[in-house]
Amino acid sequence: MLLNRSIRNFPALKLLKRLYRMLGFNPMEGLQNLAGLPRFVSEFRAYNRMNQRVSLTAQLRFMFPILSERKASAGTIGGAYFHQDLWAARRIFRKRPSIHVDIGSRIDGFVAHILTFMDITLIDIRSVESNLKGLTFVQDDATLLKTIANDSVESLSSLHVAEHFGLGRYGDPIDPEACFTFMDSLQRILSPGGTLYFSVPIGMERVEFNAHRVFSPSTILRAFPLLEVRSFSFVGEDGCIYEDSDPSQVPPSLYSCGLFELMKPLKRFEGSLDDFR
Repeated sequence: MLLNRSIRNFPALKLLKRLYRMLGFNPMEGLQNLAGLPRFVSEFRAYNRMNQRVSLTAQLRFMFPILSERKASAGTIGGAYFHQDLWAARRIFRKRPSIHVDIGSRIDGFVAHILTFMDITLIDIRSVESNLKGLTFVQDDATLLKTIANDSVESLSSLHVAEHFGLGRYGDPIDPEACFTFMDSLQRILSPGGTLYFSVPIGMERVEFNAHRVFSPSTILRAFPLLEVRSFSFVGEDGCIYEDSDPSQVPPSLYSCGLFELMKPLKRFEGSLDDFR
């Protein structure tokens, strides 16, 4: 616990932890595993002393030590991904659009939620091998969304995705403006009366190359001049969700998650995006 607090308070330690992870080593888990090794050996021996089933004797060649979960919780109810996936899925469930298109959101979270009640088309630069019923997958760089017509998508989502565009993390070309080009594309393809469910990290604005960017809420709102804000919520650094908040009143933080529900007005503006900037 003390080491975790030190890592949070000292940027140099945080960077060192990230470098260890880049090399495939998690120092915190390593220390936990070493601390749990004596108990593992003791319990291995105790199991075999008590066991009376020959076929279920614990053998060295089949050992599968898991030493860091003894004090772990049953699961995590909280955090950005948990809350954002439920936040968007619940709103889409209430609206029940005829078609929903998602760009790059988490498949084992948000996309799975949507598939419980409707089909979904997923676009991602990475490949996905799936014959899952109800899921249509399109592999494409979504920066420009060239294959999707203007004003054609009734219901659209992109959760914790835009912050990665143009950083090369997923094999995409380096482009500092790619995230904003992507936001332009989202509002271009959204149909009048349609809804966009959009989330990104918010807080002290910066880029943590090459992982992601962190935006101020005002930067995101300025990036969507053709859309109106239907609701704004956020997941704070405490892991709790604060629904129906004022984006100008989010407490200062290093890393929170902004949840934007945006709608394109039925009366369409006939100019270009440049007219707003």
